Amino acid sequence: MPGFWSGRKSEEGGAVSQDFRHALMQEVMKTELLRIKALIATAAVLSAILWTVYFFAPEEISRMWHGNLRPHYLYSIIVPFVLFELWVHGAITRHMRKGLDLPVFRRYIGALIETSMPTIALALHINGMGSVAALGFVAPLIYFIFIILSTLRLDFWLSTFTGAVAAIELFCMAMFYHPATGAEAEPVYYHAARSLIVFACGVLAGAVGHQLRRQFESSIRAATARDRITNLFGQHVSPQVVDRLMAEGAGAAAGSDIRRVAVMFVDFRSFTAGARDRSPQEVVDRLDGAFAVLVEILDRHGGIVNKFLGDGFLALFGAPLEAPDPAHRAVAAAREMLEANDRVNKATAWPLRIGIGIHIGEVVAGSIGSPRRKEYTVIGDTVNFAARIEALNKDFNSQFLVSQAVHDALGEDCKDAVALGEVPIRGYDRPMAVWQLG
Repeated sequence: MPGFWSGRKSEEGGAVSQDFRHALMQEVMKTELLRIKALIATAAVLSAILWTVYFFAPEEISRMWHGNLRPHYLYSIIVPFVLFELWVHGAITRHMRKGLDLPVFRRYIGALIETSMPTIALALHINGMGSVAALGFVAPLIYFIFIILSTLRLDFWLSTFTGAVAAIELFCMAMFYHPATGAEAEPVYYHAARSLIVFACGVLAGAVGHQLRRQFESSIRAATARDRITNLFGQHVSPQVVDRLMAEGAGAAAGSDIRRVAVMFVDFRSFTAGARDRSPQEVVDRLDGAFAVLVEILDRHGGIVNKFLGDGFLALFGAPLEAPDPAHRAVAAAREMLEANDRVNKATAWPLRIGIGIHIGEVVAGSIGSPRRKEYTVIGDTVNFAARIEALNKDFNSQFLVSQAVHDALGEDCKDAVALGEVPIRGYDRPMAVWQLG
């Protein structure tokens, strides 16, 4: 346990490891609760078996125990054991609710108390049956129940400690009640070999628990990393992009840097006017349906929706992950989006007209926000200019406009482009060349 909660040293690792530690701690404590329930259930089953045998074959019980067995003897062990496990279950549950881990020393004390229960049972067996019969009967096998279930602690050293306690106590009981002297004496290594096997089972259980823990760690680390990517880049990032970010490292993608990005603004024209005559649910359903079609197209062309802007959105090609030919990808996506929107309009009573503007250039890309909530975004004149180009669709009654930089990047792939000349751009000192694509 010491040093187990140490996280990565990098900034990304620090952000992920905090969620990772908490998630792993919760999972480990859940398996601990499962172990306790299994122990209680096992105790209940053994009690039922004891009563059944005692009721149906009392003469056999009397012969084996030489008339010394009384069921309440064993219940004097089982009942306190069950009460102790219920108390531990409650303590773990309270710690989980508070988001706290159970202290390490309490885990070891609990393991010591639990593993000592079979020793007390073995002492009762020896007093009733004799040392030879008791050491060869079921009581020493009860240690293995605790050793096997210790794998659910997901801690190598706790399982090893459980095996060591069981081995030492079994050896001490054998040496005390069946010493290596006299006519029926067995050599020391006879009892030592049996205890060694018990200890080896504890080590093996620890190894299994450690492997299970590593699998938990791997799964939880992947899940927390995916959650962090989703929180940073938004739920509208495609699964393919999330997988690439996880493979290449979200920290590198989220760090502020300068990228050459194709920025696309999409807006539904006259949407507000159409929404006035419809119920809020109709508005949401129509907008969700339209976005679903457009975002699916963006995903296939390697773009991401960076922000939803009411009845429109901002999409990026080339960030957070670099992409070859971002201008080509953005224009191809826009063309397909226009075609898809036309098909949807033919099948709906509320047709929507799209306005698209694309510009390409350098931006500062990175995560911005408070320490508690950050969002990946892009900042720079490229973003502002792309928004201005999209707004020109209203002036030209067009649907798809691109900048001169996009036109130059496309080269021979934009032969259908129509030059609109040098157009005054709001917020800019001089007119800029704008092109219309179909």
